[in-house]
Amino acid sequence: MTIENSKLAQVGGDAMTMWHRYLDVFEPLRPDLYRFCRALTRNAWDAEDLVQDVLARGFMTLAGMFQEIREPRSWLFRVASNRWIDLQRRPVEDPMPDSQDMAIAPLSRAGETHGAGATLIGRLSPQERTAVLLKDVFDFTLEEIADMLTTTPNAIKAALHRGRGKLARTERQPSRRVPAAVVDAFVEAFNARDVERLTALMLDTATAEIAVISTEYGPAKMKQTDTGSLYHTLFSPLSHAVQPAFLKGYRGGTPRAEVREYQGEAVLLCWYDHDEGPRVRDAVRFEVDGDRVSRIRYHFFSPDVLAEVCSELNVPWCSNGYRDWPD
Repeated sequence: MTIENSKLAQVGGDAMTMWHRYLDVFEPLRPDLYRFCRALTRNAWDAEDLVQDVLARGFMTLAGMFQEIREPRSWLFRVASNRWIDLQRRPVEDPMPDSQDMAIAPLSRAGETHGAGATLIGRLSPQERTAVLLKDVFDFTLEEIADMLTTTPNAIKAALHRGRGKLARTERQPSRRVPAAVVDAFVEAFNARDVERLTALMLDTATAEIAVISTEYGPAKMKQTDTGSLYHTLFSPLSHAVQPAFLKGYRGGTPRAEVREYQGEAVLLCWYDHDEGPRVRDAVRFEVDGDRVSRIRYHFFSPDVLAEVCSELNVPWCSNGYRDWPD
């Protein structure tokens, strides 16, 4: 059985329109959702992954709901809480042997996500950690938390009591290492604007992801001149994707890549020229399989991640917003 291309294109267009409308509604809640996910996962990268997962699952769940969502923030936090708890119940595959110390900082209602994330240590059970976050950081009531986690207020009280008693302990968190030779070769080819050399460093099955925007499968897709993420990163000015409100001071041109170590991992920072001097507008991670790149992850439209990473690295940055489509 085949599906006519015209029908498939129409379905795709309708789905994209609905996806954009959905993100429009929830965009004001993205900073709070990121803070919550950041405190749960305890690092910026996993937090952004969880945000994307929550938004996608929320979109699918919404399509099958018959009742009105009266409290969008609570509903989104419910999706995040249950998704994260579900992930914690699964066995961990391929744990990383290397690790680094995580600092302990006071829990803050003001939303210092790094402090909250570092404080909520791994010795807390998933329910304890979620309950402490929802109550002590995001000010939900016991009844609201119980409803989110499908339990009782008394069970939440017990989880809070246990969790608060464990917050002074330390933990160690895994770091990710990419071979220096791969990093150096990637940056050299990037700054030389050598697309063929860059794609030669990748597996044929490599993927490229722009958070919440798109995923490309295979280097051939990445270097396409019409939609390819790699091609447009190297050769297109910001104005092709970024709304005018976020281009203040931008002088035009394409980025220069620089490697920085962030929490034990090599991260590519993409610098663009501005009136005030160079500013970072993207943080790029990549994973390897042997000596080849297997996955590229752009955080171009992840201002919450950029803010945290650049703040810790003490480098200036600019936001591109959350989207690549007009209001």
